[in-house]
Amino acid sequence: MTSPAGSAITLRNGLKMPTVGLGMWKVSRAAASDQVYEAIKAGYRLFDCACDYGNESEVGSGIARALSEGLVTRSDLFITSKLWCTYHRREHVEPALHRTLQDLGLDYVDLYLVHFPIALKHVPMDQRYPPEWSYEVGGPVIPDNVPYQETWQAMEGVFDKGLAKSIGISNMPGALIYDVLTYARIKPAVLQIEVHPYLVREQLVSLAHSEGIAVTAYSSFGDTSYQEINMAPTGPEFKPLLKHDVVADIAAKHAKSPAQVLLRWAVERGCAVIPKSSNPTRLRENLDLFDFALSADDVQRISALDRNLRLNDPAKYAKRAIWAS
Repeated sequence: MTSPAGSAITLRNGLKMPTVGLGMWKVSRAAASDQVYEAIKAGYRLFDCACDYGNESEVGSGIARALSEGLVTRSDLFITSKLWCTYHRREHVEPALHRTLQDLGLDYVDLYLVHFPIALKHVPMDQRYPPEWSYEVGGPVIPDNVPYQETWQAMEGVFDKGLAKSIGISNMPGALIYDVLTYARIKPAVLQIEVHPYLVREQLVSLAHSEGIAVTAYSSFGDTSYQEINMAPTGPEFKPLLKHDVVADIAAKHAKSPAQVLLRWAVERGCAVIPKSSNPTRLRENLDLFDFALSADDVQRISALDRNLRLNDPAKYAKRAIWAS
């Protein structure tokens, strides 16, 4: 198995980000610690976390166990976390990161992203943590009028203090990226966005790369993670990506799994990937992407599946239509 350490994306500050990491979204608190520990044993070095995932303490426990056993050193790991929407005001950014660091048991994160370009009314940590979308449980989503520039300047502040080795953006459309670049003293190192063959996003990926911003693709398997939360299409006419005939045909040609083909498609486009799996075999398979390459025709056939299907859309669940056109 090729180690992900053999493949990395160099960020604008020189830091190397592994091309393949483990995503922690929807990993239960009960499973998170063991899953992180086993993933480190399997060769994972990048872990994609967030305040909103509600499992950072358990992730930290898994990291601490691996460190204490000498499986890795802190410098071997690349830990990403994200600023939640209720902490966009200048005075809330650093305390939010301190809470994440406390939960993870770390002195710094390698990458800190602004989770969404959406500012929501502040929920004090002693009231509820993580706060999720609504100010009150079951209540409406309440926006807060915080300019993104204020949030970004506070992100630059945590970078200056060494609390985050890199800072970046997530779920951001192109127009807002251009705007951020006009005032950013420290330009975003990474853009994390939903990318899969049903949502190819050629222009947005190209825009980021042209501006020196690395891209991390999430939801590489498309509908898979969204079926169980009723956020994916259903019915006989919809083909799940992992079962699509085109993907299966290319997988058979390369003697790889459909999941490996979907991940390799993103890697061929210069993106990092953060798949999630609790299955030990698939966990290792998802790392094993570097002993084969897709042909230009393979990439074109997969990209031709594009249907502009956005699965993670705040317009649907938070009434914040950031992708409106």
